[in-house]
Amino acid sequence: MARKTVNPAKPNRTHPPKWIEPQLTRLVDEAPNGPDWLHEIKYDGYRMHARIDGSDICLLTRTGLDWSHRYQATIAALRALPVKEAYVDGELCAVRADGVTSFSRLQAAMDEGRTGDLVFFAFDLLFLNGESIAKLPLIDRKARLEGLFSTDMPGLRFSDHVIGDGPAFRKHACRLALEGAISKRIDSAYASGNRGLWVKSKCLNREEFIVVGWTDPTGSRP
Repeated sequence: MARKTVNPAKPNRTHPPKWIEPQLTRLVDEAPNGPDWLHEIKYDGYRMHARIDGSDICLLTRTGLDWSHRYQATIAALRALPVKEAYVDGELCAVRADGVTSFSRLQAAMDEGRTGDLVFFAFDLLFLNGESIAKLPLIDRKARLEGLFSTDMPGLRFSDHVIGDGPAFRKHACRLALEGAISKRIDSAYASGNRGLWVKSKCLNREEFIVVGWTDPTGSRP
């Protein structure tokens, strides 16, 4: 009697979490120094999580709202990532010609329905191809994230970093008229809600405004 060949059952693939509460930052006066910290540019945009589960891709706000319908161009850009499943932490921004992010331009783009030119800056990876990696050290998560990006990916950018010498990094960021620096412990797991392992140090306060009208003054200035 011939034996039947039984193919081993394939394990069920794990899906990315529906939503992960973001890790938060604490404001400090100066970026920390030392080899245990990495430093990234502080972007001026909307914090977003990109959840990729096969062909199902969505953008989630920091409170878990699904805003995918607002940013269809970004959803299309995320399809270029060489992954089956992923959960990416990042910031959605409008970028000026000089490379600086602008929150006022982001708001204007949303108001006018011009979201096709927005850029998603990816700075952390919490889930990849069936595996949760949120407990890995940050430096390892960023290495895996960087491996997903090529140099030519319109609408997507990997948020690079430097290790050590935070004060010098922040000083250089301020010279370039950037928002400031985000500093993170390189050996830390992702900690939702935590405000101690990631810190932000800002440059001089500045705001951008769109002038929509004015009236001539009725008196004179002293």
